[in-house]
Amino acid sequence: MSRPHGAWLSELSEWPSAAVDALQDEVAIARIVIARVRGSAPREVGTCMLVGLRWTLGTIGGGQLEFAAIATARTLLTDLRCPPAQLHRFVLGSELAQCCGGIVELWVERFTRADLETLSAGVLAQRLGWSALSSSVTDEGIERQIVTTMAQPDGMHTRAQLMSTSGGRPRFWERLDTRRPSIWLYGAGHVGQALIRVLERLPVQVAWIDSRAEQLPDDVAPSIQVMPFEPLQTVSQAPPTTRFVIVTHSHELDFALCRAVLERRDFAWAGVIGSKSKSARFRSRLAREGVSPAQIGRLVCPIGIDGVDSKLPAVIAVAVAAQLVQTLHTSLPADTLVNSPDTAGHCFAKDPSQEQCAACALPRGAS
Repeated sequence: MSRPHGAWLSELSEWPSAAVDALQDEVAIARIVIARVRGSAPREVGTCMLVGLRWTLGTIGGGQLEFAAIATARTLLTDLRCPPAQLHRFVLGSELAQCCGGIVELWVERFTRADLETLSAGVLAQRLGWSALSSSVTDEGIERQIVTTMAQPDGMHTRAQLMSTSGGRPRFWERLDTRRPSIWLYGAGHVGQALIRVLERLPVQVAWIDSRAEQLPDDVAPSIQVMPFEPLQTVSQAPPTTRFVIVTHSHELDFALCRAVLERRDFAWAGVIGSKSKSARFRSRLAREGVSPAQIGRLVCPIGIDGVDSKLPAVIAVAVAAQLVQTLHTSLPADTLVNSPDTAGHCFAKDPSQEQCAACALPRGAS
């Protein structure tokens, strides 16, 4: 399987698509998911990775836990008599000598080309909005069901949860949809170019806007949407709770974008590159033009975490990215579920009488 350099570090938020791609070249692949954590652990519940016989994609935190998990997953690939899904419990301190010291339970499962229909249905369900995958161990192996309904297990507000079937067998329930925080980056100059290379490795969705199409490269991650448009015409298109980063080549354009963003009121964060004097000028001008003090107070300028004074673009990029990461869990209310009228109530359960769901005409995805 051909992978870009460093792909093993990627966050597999859209793992069904990656699994479909991997099965074009492999007869079988395995997936490792952190299903339950007690105490400290290298990664959070729901983090996953894919494993082939000679490659890995994604990471569950490295260290001895990951090494042991990969060995377990490859046993599933080399011995197809093994159950297609297993639950493994690791005490990190006493068993693996990892200083985190917590207890981690891993859901390890095998996918073959016979599962491509299920995985493809998962890819489509992800794109529709709220969706989940329920996987249960059965006498025959494993039963998977993809649902796009707001119904969920009682108290289930997290990314994934390990439960049991009525017969006491393991059942793993996890969200498929990925609601990454939205960042709209204006400017493809020196700082914009440096910042995009940091943001494409973070769990965010980025729209990168500059009217100079020649400044916007093609070799960006799938999480980056390149938009060679007039910046001011795009501000209204950003979703609510977007974080706006303004680093254009023009002070006048910076100001116009600041005003347009502040007038929206529904943004999560807004920052513009500049000095303290530029900040004072912008705030004074915004006040003269009628922007409320409360909205002006939300503008961040200069941008970047405190204590970093370098003007090197790469250093500025790291400082701004760190500041944005600080906002990911503090500027927004608790995550809410998407209730799309097109998907609510649809269930991609196996129905022997038909191959598609009549309500939404998507392939059904149980196996």
